[in-house]
Amino acid sequence: MPEVVTLGETMVLFNSMNTGPMKYVTHFAKQIAGAETNFAIGVCRLGHTAGWISRVGKDEFGKYIVSFVRGEGVDTSQVKVDSEAPTGVLFKERQEEGESKVYYYRKGSAASRMTPEDIDPNYLQGAKYLHISGITPALSDSCYETILEAIRIAKSRNVTISFDPNIRLKLWSEERAREVIMGLIPEVDIVLPGLEEGRLLVGANEPEEIAASLLKAGAKIVAVKCGAKGAYYAAGDSAEFIPGYPVARVVDPVGAGDGFAAGFISGLLKGWSYSESVKLANAVGARATQVIGDVEGLPTFEEVEVFLGQRKEIER
Repeated sequence: MPEVVTLGETMVLFNSMNTGPMKYVTHFAKQIAGAETNFAIGVCRLGHTAGWISRVGKDEFGKYIVSFVRGEGVDTSQVKVDSEAPTGVLFKERQEEGESKVYYYRKGSAASRMTPEDIDPNYLQGAKYLHISGITPALSDSCYETILEAIRIAKSRNVTISFDPNIRLKLWSEERAREVIMGLIPEVDIVLPGLEEGRLLVGANEPEEIAASLLKAGAKIVAVKCGAKGAYYAAGDSAEFIPGYPVARVVDPVGAGDGFAAGFISGLLKGWSYSESVKLANAVGARATQVIGDVEGLPTFEEVEVFLGQRKEIER
């Protein structure tokens, strides 16, 4: 059984090959996009095992996604093929500077039809971590129930639960996002919000305040992602701000947060301290921004060592 299990929707991504408004884009690259598979692939590249629970449509896009994810070493045995709903699609509009924009075509998708029955309790037996995101409960009521069931099963088997809020306001309102996500905080162990997400959830501006509020709400460990500046973590009596790693040019920022989560959980799987795990998370997140695509820039552990100057790369 895999060390880490995750569940959620992965879509086919059509990534614009030139920058500017979508109406002027003429060429796209076909890739995949999904916070949970980004995370799972990142974990596998760092030397661990991961499994993914989901649904895809009985279509060529579904075949492509499963083949790609499986090819990255992620176990896809728990992915079901839905013959009555399509695989979700999104388009990414890229800018020379600033955040990319995404346009979803996922309503009524196969993954949005996930139910608690899609989870085999035995699949979590022996797993060390269950990783979930705030995207999945936003997809549908049945997806929300599926997340609650996954949490229940994980807790019954003493599996540590990590949670990335991953708020997507194109999927639901601020009020509903806050209500659901804050309701999940007491049920999980590790919370990995971005700075803006923390502000939306608890109304605080500083990472220290955000972490304190989420710990008070029931989380055991909180790591607040602060972009290129780094990340602040707090757990019990331990708290520290860990500086980030500058990169010469950010090519594509999407997926960096999922890379951070993969790096943090990888560090914990290796038995490292919270501080060391956040350092690895920062490095993975930074490295992920240097390549176009959500997963293409996620590094292996050896590539992280090269990035940090701990290993010399032989180029020829």
